[in-house]
Amino acid sequence: MNHTDTRKETLEFNKLAKRLRRNVGNAITDYNMIEEGDVVMACMSGGKDSFAMLDILLSLQKVAPIHFEVIAVNLDQKQPGFPEHILPDYFETLNIPYYIVDKDTYSVVKEKVPEGKTTCGLCSRLRRGTLYSFAEKIGATKIALGHHMDDMVETLFLNMFHGARLKGMPPKLRSDDGRNVVIRPLTYCREKDLIRFAEEKNFPIIPCNLCGSQENLQRQAIKAMLTEWDKKDAGRVESVFKSLQNVSPSQLADKNLFDFESLPLDRSGERAEYAFSEATVSSTNIDKALYIDVANI
Repeated sequence: MNHTDTRKETLEFNKLAKRLRRNVGNAITDYNMIEEGDVVMACMSGGKDSFAMLDILLSLQKVAPIHFEVIAVNLDQKQPGFPEHILPDYFETLNIPYYIVDKDTYSVVKEKVPEGKTTCGLCSRLRRGTLYSFAEKIGATKIALGHHMDDMVETLFLNMFHGARLKGMPPKLRSDDGRNVVIRPLTYCREKDLIRFAEEKNFPIIPCNLCGSQENLQRQAIKAMLTEWDKKDAGRVESVFKSLQNVSPSQLADKNLFDFESLPLDRSGERAEYAFSEATVSSTNIDKALYIDVANI
């Protein structure tokens, strides 16, 4: 590779890194994810997304107008063959505070879930409970997860197709008991950008042996659908995501979200301007006494 190619690659990576940092910064601002004095628990799975999230949070921490702490936390779920040394070694190179929390959720999931069935639901519940409890123990005020825009759109369709619910994955979430707040700083980031970023940064990625082997997962089918959409119509995933930020309850059908039962007719006020409102009646069998000025409807 010649000098010109190297310089071009460096320039492209710098643009990518700047875009990701900007997207994360905008998401944090838009949803007030991180505030003065926050202790952010960055949940590290060992995947590309959590590595990218931690890298970007540490970059923003240096230039942010507010002070906040970042603590890296990995939940070691005792998956067979999990390389336990990789994450501690990586955290040491960054010289940041970290915890490795041991919880054998792997055995529980393998015991409870029949072979071939989706493990993600139970696995995520067990993981969430452990992380919520640990966040309180260390005084973390925010729990940062590495979900990105693609994850959020995929979750929307998963809930629609397989749960009959119009429900997604919010950028910021308070737990049901109010004791924890979850944030997703990568909300505005596309997965394809994160893949490139991780490759360039050469993060020590650790594959998930529990769910990664289940190629028939429903999420994989949704991901394939979105990938095909992206090929045919670039920007469609972004459009779907933006629809989550632009909801019109009266244009849906949830009776609990909008009061469809009490929509009284009221013609007492001034009529709004209707497009193409003028029309002429050319034929009718209704007695003219039953209507007023039908010729000028």
